[in-house]
Amino acid sequence: MEKDKMILGKEKGVLDLSPLVLAFIGDAVYSLYVRTKIVEKGNMKLAHLNEQTVKYVKASSQARSLERIYDLLTEEEKEIVRRGRNAKASTVPKGASVKEYRYATAFEALVGYLYLLERFDRLYFLLSLSMEYTEE
Repeated sequence: MEKDKMILGKEKGVLDLSPLVLAFIGDAVYSLYVRTKIVEKGNMKLAHLNEQTVKYVKASSQARSLERIYDLLTEEEKEIVRRGRNAKASTVPKGASVKEYRYATAFEALVGYLYLLERFDRLYFLLSLSMEYTEE
């Protein structure tokens, strides 16, 4: 496998990062992506923006999205998902089951991984599918 290069010119293997660190980055990337797409729909009140954002970024939605896109993933991406799903987080948010939270963490780890490797075309493809599936 090629040497992974982190974004911003830092030379550290992305695969060396903890899946929880990948998920930390992925959470921010996905949240920004969703917020941007919602704002593109037009000007709306802040409360409505927040309500719409939560619909996409909550653990149950991310878990469902991952289940829907899983068969489209490469073996490399599936390995990142496996690592993210098996990562031991210290807490589970209210309103999410342990399974949902683990799958959401796996989804976020995948997003963080693709972002840090600057695989933006692949990332945007998967994120757009995820939003479509949540809207169904």
